Amino acid sequence: MADKVREFFAELPSRVDPAKTAGMNNSYVFDIHDVGQWTVRLDDGAVTVDEGSADADCTISASQENFEQLVARELNPTTAYMTGKLKIKGDMGAAMKLQKLF
Repeated sequence: MADKVREFFAELPSRVDPAKTAGMNNSYVFDIHDVGQWTVRLDDGAVTVDEGSADADCTISASQENFEQLVARELNPTTAYMTGKLKIKGDMGAAMKLQKLF
């Protein structure tokens, strides 16, 4: 199952529409419990992903199951945050922009 999460981050740069992320200059750390951490950077439409954590605007933490449900659009991000299934530390405004990625 952890392979789905790794595959998501490996394919993310090629799946994002640069037109949707143009003008975004943010960085995120995704901490997926018991799977790993990834740093995602957006630089005016270009997306890069590195395994591990680095300085970022915000950190998003979730279980593997909840993350996979979020990506599959089976779990609403706002509901996940309000119920504690998704935790966000740092710049909430940057976190809200993530909707353009998924």
